[in-house]
Amino acid sequence: MRNRRSLTRSPSAARQRGMSLIEIIIVIVLIGAVLAFVGARVLGGKDRGDYNIAKAQVQTMAGKIESFQMDTGRLPTALEELVTQPSDVNGWLGPYAKPAELKDPWGHPLEYRAPGETGPFDLVSLGKDGKPGGTSVDGDIKYE
Repeated sequence: MRNRRSLTRSPSAARQRGMSLIEIIIVIVLIGAVLAFVGARVLGGKDRGDYNIAKAQVQTMAGKIESFQMDTGRLPTALEELVTQPSDVNGWLGPYAKPAELKDPWGHPLEYRAPGETGPFDLVSLGKDGKPGGTSVDGDIKYE
């Protein structure tokens, strides 16, 4: 015998209804929580990326300072001497840097001191907040 389908509705179809308001609210809250978590991770990634760029920039700028010293026989008195030739220097083969390179990824000027506290010069990015000290992306990035 062949199975015949009933022309009436099946019992399970009669029991199915649309989602209740509570279920819709729960789904919306869960979607919002996922989006908030993903958004925080993406935005936090930018800060982490800028911090890593600043670390690399400090190291690169230190190399440019050392190139200036090798060419001229002295350290620059200010980072601007890497961009424009000082009048009292012989052997300058620059420019060693572009004006934009004298600022960290957050737009703060790099701090330069010669002589330095622990070496011939100090080179520091003050981090995202632009203030000495701090932790995480607000922490100082020093050439060592």
